[in-house]
Amino acid sequence: MKQIALYGKGGIGKSTTSANLSAALSLQGLDILQIGCDPKRDSTRMLMHGSFIPTVMDLVRERGDAEVFKKDVVYTGFNGVRCVEAGGPEPGVGCAGRGIIATFQLLEKFGALTGDVIVYDVLGDVVCGGFAMPMREGYAQEIYLVTSGELMSLYAANNICKAIRRLSQRSKSTCRLAGVICNAKNMPGEEDLVAEFARRVNSSLVQYIPRDRAVQIAEIHKQTVIEYDPASEQAQRYRTLASRVMENTTFTIPIPLEIDELEALALEYLQI
Repeated sequence: MKQIALYGKGGIGKSTTSANLSAALSLQGLDILQIGCDPKRDSTRMLMHGSFIPTVMDLVRERGDAEVFKKDVVYTGFNGVRCVEAGGPEPGVGCAGRGIIATFQLLEKFGALTGDVIVYDVLGDVVCGGFAMPMREGYAQEIYLVTSGELMSLYAANNICKAIRRLSQRSKSTCRLAGVICNAKNMPGEEDLVAEFARRVNSSLVQYIPRDRAVQIAEIHKQTVIEYDPASEQAQRYRTLASRVMENTTFTIPIPLEIDELEALALEYLQI
């Protein structure tokens, strides 16, 4: 079983990428579980045709652990993809990481952490202890960074590299960087910039996904691109990503950049 996690800056398109990746993997005949690890609980929405499914944290708060069952938290979406949303605390109260921990403990109790691929969609603006939990506890073994060529997006990706490197030094750690996904803003020089960033942090660019109106149109229809417009070029890019993820055997310990190196890299590639 592959356990992969997509980390990246908030708003960079992790949920869109994760949902389309899960949909594409499911069409390869694989059993897929996608777990949204973000209090916004929108990771699985397009797989569920626009429905926000209940979060584990909300149910635990309302009923207590003992009264939450597998059928309450595991929902079946497009082409049999199983969907879970961890949720989080009310704004300004508590730690979002608790939602992830509670979710995993419950899913383990239910025997639900199974399948050919588990896709973790994780917020990574700041890699706090809670959001690093899928990596720290050995759930997410292959980490994909989702970034555009924007400096702050690369900055977040570089910070996640620091977390992976730190956690990889633990004796029992299986967490490794599996590659970088460029979810582009269609800026000049962007693909080359992200490819070079990936190379310098000791990894590689796995897939370039250009900004495409097909994504917005599919989401208006409450579907992934894979489901709504399977003949589109954008859908083919997600299918290619799915194939590359399944074939990938190159996992590395990243070498994060210093901030001045990162800024110099962005200045070199982007046409200002």
